[in-house]
Amino acid sequence: MIVGVRIKEALARSHKAGVMIAFGTDMGVGPHGQNAGEFGYIVEAGMPSREAIKAATANAAKLLDLSDEVGTIASGKSADVIAVDFSPLDDVSVLQRVAFVMARGDVHLGVT
Repeated sequence: MIVGVRIKEALARSHKAGVMIAFGTDMGVGPHGQNAGEFGYIVEAGMPSREAIKAATANAAKLLDLSDEVGTIASGKSADVIAVDFSPLDDVSVLQRVAFVMARGDVHLGVT
C-alpha cells in the first residue's frame, strides 16, 4: 500500500474520531505556493471543504497559539484575506487559483 493512501486513511479516521486537524506543510523542498493542492487530498480523505479550510485557518492558528492574531476575520486581528473566483465550498481546488491577497492589510493583486 502506498504512503499517500495510508495518510488519507489515517486522516479520515482521525477526523471521524473528532481529532482537530491543522493544515500545515513541509514544502521547503518544492515551489512556493504549491501546498494549496493538499486541500484536494484532505477532501478526498473525507473531510468536508469547510472543515479543510478551517484546518488551514482557525485550527492552524490555535495549534500555533496565534488565535488572538490570525486564523479568523475579526476586529483587531491581522488582515490576512484571500479571494477566489467562486466558493471553495463548492470546489476546494479553486484555492489553488488565488486572485487577491491581503496580508497584514497590504493588498497584493493578480496572485495566481
